[in-house]
Amino acid sequence: MIPETLLTTSDNAIGLRTKACRVHAFGPPANIVLEDVDLPAPSPGEMLIRVASAGVGPWDGWIRSGHSVLPQPLPLTLGSDLSGTVEEIGSGVTDFARGDEVFGVTNPRFVGAYAEHAIVSAGMMARKPARLDHIDAASVPVIAVTAWQALYREADLQAGQKVLIHGAAGNVGAYAVQLARGAGAHVIATASAGDVEYVRSLGADVVIDYRADRFEDLAKDVDIVVDLVGGETQTRSFQVLKKGGVLASAVSQPDAALAASHGVKANFFLVAVNTADLTRVAALIETGHLQTNVGTILPLAGARSAHEMLEGTRTRPRGKIVLKIAR
Repeated sequence: MIPETLLTTSDNAIGLRTKACRVHAFGPPANIVLEDVDLPAPSPGEMLIRVASAGVGPWDGWIRSGHSVLPQPLPLTLGSDLSGTVEEIGSGVTDFARGDEVFGVTNPRFVGAYAEHAIVSAGMMARKPARLDHIDAASVPVIAVTAWQALYREADLQAGQKVLIHGAAGNVGAYAVQLARGAGAHVIATASAGDVEYVRSLGADVVIDYRADRFEDLAKDVDIVVDLVGGETQTRSFQVLKKGGVLASAVSQPDAALAASHGVKANFFLVAVNTADLTRVAALIETGHLQTNVGTILPLAGARSAHEMLEGTRTRPRGKIVLKIAR
């Protein structure tokens, strides 16, 4: 609840100043600045969230560097994944109330979460799983929903199918392995040698060290390929799909002619985070069927360091990077 002393009578502002990590020009991590900004009041269908934690993902780096596929007017506050508490509600929002602990994504532009407060689209939020703290909850939305939609929306996963997941040790891949295994699929995964045991612990039936072995020699008659790598790996994957199989890529557009020649479907998709899918993921977390993996926790002022980790100029452990924002 916002103190009354912070409220104004303006129709388009709540009189709240909040700290946010912003960019005024696209470019390297050094362009990120922590500054005070004004927040507008939530519009219809929106909510004001007091942010406890914000997740950091590769898409944040693309936006910061100016490579977003969407228009991103400057200046902007970075970040999309968040977990926090509802402070104010715009008209038309009926599924949430002040004080609710929620998690999700800010808006379709994927901006605004690296801040003490954020305006969010209510249709991209859900109630936070009770068994998770805000740090773990902020690590979930984009990557878990991407994995869910790859398997279910794009490929219509069914029990007993054979699924090949490329990049299985990555953040999206780790959820894809758990989801596929939980659905009763036979899971084949590719990873580097150092990640083989980790991916096996997630539930993969077969883990292939992609540097030591060709996955084509070990995976045959696959129903679904989840491509989180692209390039040559994606192209070679058509060889292992059975007729009528599906390749779902979250990284690049597959070759339609090559797909047709193999008698399979191949789709590139962009994640569409929504309340329904977040709620499905939350339910699996509550029952212990999905495990989170936070690798690095930094303060809001550490956003530059987080983006240096994204770019590989600063080392990072496996797992999601999260900014802890709440005092």
